[in-house]
Amino acid sequence: MMKLPCVGSSLLLVLTLVSAFVSGFGKRLPILSFDEGYSQLFGDDNLVLHGDGKAVHLSLNERTGSGFVSQDLYLHGYFSASIKLPADYTAGVVVAFYMSNGDIFEKNHDEIDFEFLGNIRGKDWRVQTNIYGNGSTSLGREERYNLWFDPADDFHQYSILWTDSQIIFYIDNIPIREFKRTAAMGGDFPSKPMSLYTTIWDGSDWATSGGKYRVNYKYAPYVAEFSDLILHGCAVDPIEFSSERCDSTAQSLELSGIITPSQRTKMDSFRRKHMTYSYCYDQTRYKVPPMECVINPKEAERLKKFDPVTFGGGRRHHGKRHHRSRASQSETDAI
Repeated sequence: MMKLPCVGSSLLLVLTLVSAFVSGFGKRLPILSFDEGYSQLFGDDNLVLHGDGKAVHLSLNERTGSGFVSQDLYLHGYFSASIKLPADYTAGVVVAFYMSNGDIFEKNHDEIDFEFLGNIRGKDWRVQTNIYGNGSTSLGREERYNLWFDPADDFHQYSILWTDSQIIFYIDNIPIREFKRTAAMGGDFPSKPMSLYTTIWDGSDWATSGGKYRVNYKYAPYVAEFSDLILHGCAVDPIEFSSERCDSTAQSLELSGIITPSQRTKMDSFRRKHMTYSYCYDQTRYKVPPMECVINPKEAERLKKFDPVTFGGGRRHHGKRHHRSRASQSETDAI
């Protein structure tokens, strides 16, 4: 029998090179100053620049929140920031790092969200990711997670990789969510040029326990800090929505979107330990999971144990405990 030792060696070499490229992708990208890539969106003097313009502080007070937006529109890319969230009592506070084109496509916009939801004193911040395509806001694609660290203690990196075929969310270079494009989704996969937005605002009506706990301005100003700002993507003409420089960028993005075995192990571990909600398993909202959902039996079983009503189709028992709506109960269980 003919032996082919070189095939195994070549395959190992390719996998090693791909792994090295993927793991170091974000580290090789340039960090922009605020003036190089962004413009203030709102908030007047609630936006303050630090560190030669490479760090930004956004604050929320009784008067207003604040935010900034990328100067360019992008069709796919890798977008990242190191973020330190406000400490102490933060109920009702929402910090968002997201892609959107809602200002251009008001009725059929796309959106890719990282949302950080504040909490009462002694309870942790929660992270929510969400995806909309072509105005599909009636179909929420939320996932929520707890974190393995206190995001108010230090800076941590949050990143979005958006390609023609998938979207991956990262925390400290660990993939936490992989969302693949399917033919059945049609236009529900984000596919139009978007800007990157970063904001802090008052989400008292929904952000903490379904609105039970609201922003308390006695603790204001709430300050979110941002640094290591990365905008790496295919910038497009804001009128023509086209670019002649996308091919090489698209190739590098697709390659960087390969999740290595090591990364997948870390992602599976994160989701097993920290995911508290996924729309794919929510039987009170969707009797049949949406078409793009890939059901993981282990995730389904763990979430069912976490909340048997939302994820197991069971009934909530009425007793001495005060009865809450499903949304409020799920939020309260998660804080």
